[in-house]
Amino acid sequence: MQPLRIGEIVPALQVEAYLPDTRQFASLSTQSVWERGHWLVLFFYPADFTFVCPTELADLGELYSSLQSRGVEVWAVSTDTIYAHLAWQTTEKLLSHIRYPMVADPTGQLSRLFGVYDEKTGLALRGTFILTPEGQLVGSEITHYDVGRSAAELLRKIEAYVYVRTHPGEVCPAKWQPGQKTLRPGANLVGQVAQALSTSPN
Repeated sequence: MQPLRIGEIVPALQVEAYLPDTRQFASLSTQSVWERGHWLVLFFYPADFTFVCPTELADLGELYSSLQSRGVEVWAVSTDTIYAHLAWQTTEKLLSHIRYPMVADPTGQLSRLFGVYDEKTGLALRGTFILTPEGQLVGSEITHYDVGRSAAELLRKIEAYVYVRTHPGEVCPAKWQPGQKTLRPGANLVGQVAQALSTSPN
């Protein structure tokens, strides 16, 4: 199986998940996300009952409402079962307030599709994937086990992707935040980026 690449359309997916907000199990589909016109973030992490992972999931949980308000769904994914998700979320205090679904991938099929499955350990590397409402993969970040991610940076990227989606022809420079200057690539911008950025925002 060849992992998905940036720009490709993600195939329709059906997954099993634990829902912390209701403490129930459910079957989720990407199709239902697309039909609502929402973005989807797949947030792969190595394993339940580990050490960096609960800090990441808690950090993501703090910004979940902000992501939802921008039309973004979040699925956390590991190679654990839905039962392990339930046990971990109900015992680890850092996870007591998270509300986004925790997807089970015990066979590693989903992790392999996104290129984060570690054959040596049977775990998923830390991977963050951003999918448009059409299912196109536009954001991909994969890191090793040792260092946690920042949900604030994920939110910033989402805001940038949402902006350029609704403003064709514009691109967002490094560290861009909503309201800041964007760029319009063209012949007149070649070698003049610093000057363009020094002018007032659009």
